[in-house]
Amino acid sequence: MTELLEPQGDSPRYTPLRERHEALGASFTDFGGWQMPVRYTSDLAEHRAVREAAGVFDISHMAEFTVRGTAAAAYLDHALAGRLSAMSTGKAKYSLLLAEDGGIIDDVIVYRLADDDFLIISNAGNRDAVREALLDRVSAVSGDVEVLDVSDDYGLIAVQGPNAARIVAAVDGIDDISVPWDEQKYYSWARATYNGKPLLLARTGYTGEDGFELLVDAADAPALWDAVLSAGTDHGLVPAGLAARDTLRLEAGMPLYGHELTRRTVPAQAGLGRVVAADKDGFIGKDALASGAAGTGAHAGRTLIGLSAEGRRAGRAGYPVVLEDGTVVGEITSGALSPTLGHPIAMAFVDASAADGQTPLFLDVRGTRTPATPTALPFYRRKK
Repeated sequence: MTELLEPQGDSPRYTPLRERHEALGASFTDFGGWQMPVRYTSDLAEHRAVREAAGVFDISHMAEFTVRGTAAAAYLDHALAGRLSAMSTGKAKYSLLLAEDGGIIDDVIVYRLADDDFLIISNAGNRDAVREALLDRVSAVSGDVEVLDVSDDYGLIAVQGPNAARIVAAVDGIDDISVPWDEQKYYSWARATYNGKPLLLARTGYTGEDGFELLVDAADAPALWDAVLSAGTDHGLVPAGLAARDTLRLEAGMPLYGHELTRRTVPAQAGLGRVVAADKDGFIGKDALASGAAGTGAHAGRTLIGLSAEGRRAGRAGYPVVLEDGTVVGEITSGALSPTLGHPIAMAFVDASAADGQTPLFLDVRGTRTPATPTALPFYRRKK
């Protein structure tokens, strides 16, 4: 573990890369209690670098949990909405941690490290809620299973963009890779070493581009960050902050917890019904979803759609979606002027009656109505 990761009361938390970010001139922002780099130079430049070359992100604030034991797979089938027992060793799977009423506690990625060994990566701001839910669900499964919160043990670095594979392959100190570079697939992982110590290379990401997430011991994260930047010198790599990460994931139609996903949202509302193995026995939230749970709160009964607009005035989270007569039929959850597409885009929860693609919709941008066109997600899809 590293001293920088240890919380002290309500003091802000920093990742092991704090000094690296400060040396690069990063601007910081609070994100789930963590002080994280929001940008280093320009939001637009960092976004474009990831789309055209590569960017490196510090995501060490994310939470990690190990699930081990002979009953680990059965336990995860009960605890999560997906069928994790069917996942092969070497693969990763996106899943949801649901409450009894079908609301989303968090969205997670699960990596199967061995038959009885799994790694879960969850959102930083939901670490406590995820830990509590995972531990509470252990008793429902017979057999050997151990859940550990190992978040403070690791640093996590993401390299994303068209040049990501070339950059990671060139990092000095990465050796002993268990899967040849040209055989690594999306949503899979490989074991490796960095300077002789364990490294997990996951071909996953949150930008819509190719990329890797590198999990190492927290103490080794600064050296690995330096090595990645060095390897990317000739490949257009730049350090990128949360602002670019947000516009990249929005273009890719990827949900953000607290915006598109909340404790009051059920999977089908957010277009994630496919993530739920509805025919699976006895998982938490199944009964509520089977009975037609439609979410609660302001977005109850509404569905998530993509919206595209003209001009330069972008709708932001919380802005209303209205009909031509001003009737409010929805609310934007995420919105921005798309750096890649050059026009405003947004994701929004709207009434089912207005989500048919035929009803004229408008974004209420500070009192100005801007016509918006329902758009299939994602807004942007990389060329393979």
